Amino acid sequence: MTRRHIDRPVHAAAPPALDAAVPARLPHGFARLIGAQFASALADNALLIVAIALLAQQGWAAWWAPMLKVGLMAAYVVLAPWVGPLADAFAKGRVMAAMNGVKVIGLVLLAFGLHPVAALVVVGLGAAAYAPAKYGLITELAEPAALVRANGWIEISVVSAALLGAVLGGLLVSPAWLASPMADWGDALDLPADKLTGSLLALLLVYAVSAVLNAGIPDSGQRQRSASYDAATLLRDFRAANGQLWRDPEGGLSLAATTLFWGVGATLQFAVLRWAGEALRLPLSQAAYLQAAVAVGVIAGAAAAGRWLALHQARHGLWAGLLLGLLMPVVAQIDQVLTAALTLALVGAVGGAMVVPLNALLQHRGAVLLSAGRSVAVQGFNENLSVLAMVATYAGCEAAGVPIAWTLSGLGMGMALAIVVMIGGTWRRRSRP
Repeated sequence: MTRRHIDRPVHAAAPPALDAAVPARLPHGFARLIGAQFASALADNALLIVAIALLAQQGWAAWWAPMLKVGLMAAYVVLAPWVGPLADAFAKGRVMAAMNGVKVIGLVLLAFGLHPVAALVVVGLGAAAYAPAKYGLITELAEPAALVRANGWIEISVVSAALLGAVLGGLLVSPAWLASPMADWGDALDLPADKLTGSLLALLLVYAVSAVLNAGIPDSGQRQRSASYDAATLLRDFRAANGQLWRDPEGGLSLAATTLFWGVGATLQFAVLRWAGEALRLPLSQAAYLQAAVAVGVIAGAAAAGRWLALHQARHGLWAGLLLGLLMPVVAQIDQVLTAALTLALVGAVGGAMVVPLNALLQHRGAVLLSAGRSVAVQGFNENLSVLAMVATYAGCEAAGVPIAWTLSGLGMGMALAIVVMIGGTWRRRSRP
């Protein structure tokens, strides 16, 4: 990224070194940021379950369900060169509030009959710009010594939202909800979403809470505006930033690990739903609750990593990733609900222990090499490209009738092999004179 395209922020200083002796304090306003992030992610995760129910209600084939995730993530990849500069150019709390408004538009279009995949594309437009604003603000406000701890809390809020979002989504598509007065009132609006209109109205209220919290998030005061916003310049700068982060030894390692993790995690989200239906005979509303077991584990793993691992120890997270991959073939053989819940909680715990330290290292290197918003946009591009590729492959396997046990086992062993390669690479770099 060349200096002629970027005006450096007036108030921003280069982040201190990894081992800077600064107190690990969480920044002012961090609790409001956590609350806003939680509410927005809660609605996102619940909306995915409701959209799956809408697909079934409208008679679409089962393989359309993972395509919802493809629609949601597509904007992250396509808009990556633009959302980073957007997040850097304005107060990030305001960007987050505006992007919640875009999500609401997608939800309203869904209620008025837009195909669920197309509606989630609109929601994804808001989510794509929300992410670099959120993570970029953490990097700008938190000191490097506090980054692992701050990321631990962010990931706990993300996964707590996934946990409760799965529970909320399951509730909003359950027979009890569909027979409630709220569902009847939504049905009285006579919209194409039918009984699920009330479910979408409930999610609208959650997005509104997030928007209110976003409005009060403190401004870091840092701005970094691009001298040019034409497509060719932004694409050239983004390509240079992407290459710079991949070439950095620490940045490239952490980017490879988080890219793998989120691709596998997104695929696992749908695979667990199908596996729970086939192996455990659970309906969608209860299978969504089983996803919560993974989320509980991730919270525990993220909390442990934030408490016990410092930034310079982030590579230790790779061993947790190896265990995560090896556990997935074990999950595929389980046919008891309690055993499944406990094993999935363990899967979540090692996943949280993997992603939190490596994500903190990636944010630190990205802020040093690039800028807060741009580094998160590069991260989002790679991670969500992985999500698109893996979820699309999973949808193809489902359409082809591949047994879910084979899919889970192959996904896990592929992840374990990739982590072994990464660990081998770190050893080779350390052994060089």
